[in-house]
Amino acid sequence: MSKSVSPNNGEDKIWINNYRMGGYLLFACGLINLRYQWGESDIVSRSAMIFVPGALIIGATFIPAMLKILARREIKALLAISGVALIAFAFSN
Repeated sequence: MSKSVSPNNGEDKIWINNYRMGGYLLFACGLINLRYQWGESDIVSRSAMIFVPGALIIGATFIPAMLKILARREIKALLAISGVALIAFAFSN
């Protein structure tokens, strides 16, 4: 039996919070990267590549229409892989 995905289920808050925590992680890493590498060339654009997706993910979790998209399994996998890649980029940057 399949479960319907609606933003009002208590179980759905778990994955929404995971998205928010991932977004906060990207946002914070991007700002930390900006602060500690200030003065290098292109640091603003490199840091923006990290913190802008984080801000977009956080914002998307507050829009009901976006929750239906974020609930899809392939989107969860895509964003998880992208998030790990961005964190790796932040630390190797």
